[in-house]
Amino acid sequence: MPIFPFIFLFSAALLIYVIAGYPLLLLLFRRSAPPIRKAYVPRTVSMLIAVYNGEAFIRRKLESVLSLDYPRELMEVMVASDGSTDSTESIVEEFAPRGVRLLRVPRGGKAAALNVAIPQLTGEILVLTDVRQPLAPDCLRHLVACFSDPTVGAVSAELQILEGERHEEADMGLYWRYDVWIRKQMSRIGSTFGANGPCYAMRRELAAPLAPDMLLDDVMLPLGAFFRGYRLIIEPAAHAFDFPTGLGSEFRRKMRTLAGLWQVFYRVPALLSSANPMRFHFVSQKLGRLLIPYAIIGVTASAFGLPEPWRRLALWGLGLFYGLGLVDLVVPQQIPLKRITSPIRTFLVLSAATFCTIIVLFVPPQRLWKVTTVSRPKSNSTDEFGGLEHPVD
Repeated sequence: MPIFPFIFLFSAALLIYVIAGYPLLLLLFRRSAPPIRKAYVPRTVSMLIAVYNGEAFIRRKLESVLSLDYPRELMEVMVASDGSTDSTESIVEEFAPRGVRLLRVPRGGKAAALNVAIPQLTGEILVLTDVRQPLAPDCLRHLVACFSDPTVGAVSAELQILEGERHEEADMGLYWRYDVWIRKQMSRIGSTFGANGPCYAMRRELAAPLAPDMLLDDVMLPLGAFFRGYRLIIEPAAHAFDFPTGLGSEFRRKMRTLAGLWQVFYRVPALLSSANPMRFHFVSQKLGRLLIPYAIIGVTASAFGLPEPWRRLALWGLGLFYGLGLVDLVVPQQIPLKRITSPIRTFLVLSAATFCTIIVLFVPPQRLWKVTTVSRPKSNSTDEFGGLEHPVD
């Protein structure tokens, strides 16, 4: 086969497989691991919030944590401030009478802050949660119940994204639900390859120190448990909540998280070896996701070398696709065409972010940390977690 048709077909097949083919295989995959034996037995728990300049969220987050339906005498709560320069630390100090500890750490990144904080915690279960996402009152009970199964090493809460006002925010919510669905299927089959950063729990004795420049603590910490034979699962009954993000913030977040995935690849090569019992799923989901932008480039570039009439058809189709994504910049929210242009633009922007992740090989990883900007939910969104209605834009 001539080289250009081969590249075109291979790249198109890769795109179709990663986006739709692999999820379909998961849907049809009948083999399941044994179900998790859940039993709620209260255990000592250490809640850890690592934060940098989180004054907009920290008060409400701590109120959420202190309102959890869990025996207070079994909980310790620590906030590790990674050199915050705003009023985060003074707000946390207001909660000292209620048992919240503040740990001041020189600015060095989240991984460095966790390395200092975790050895000072005493709970049997370690719960790491981000500053922005409130927790449902019964979240911790559901997480802890999963550890009655001795095969479980780490458990993620399910993050629920509130409905936004703009199409791009709805598209991001849809993308997140797609991603969570894949993780749920992997959890059913055996194990995921990490945790949901906004809130996850793990057995404290399994938490190993992180490389100070590590971007994905929610992958590296649970992977230590995975390679010791434990399962990493999602608990659908445990909920954390978040507001939708715009494409600008999501571009930066996706760039950071997938750059962290490159770090995972070259620091945990066993993921690509037979030591990983779920290697097929890791390659299909994680590696496949990193290859999407290169497949797009392969399809686009090779289309110019296709024989007629395929070249004309491919170029017209690609031109229409890219054109719809570009015109989304000027299509008003209320126009029905937005339902088509917005998902296309979202896909292209996230693919561009994935392509840019290679920058982690050339710049210090900590430079990829940016504050995530969230938007307001729709005015009729239900307030499921204690009055959180007006986030900071």
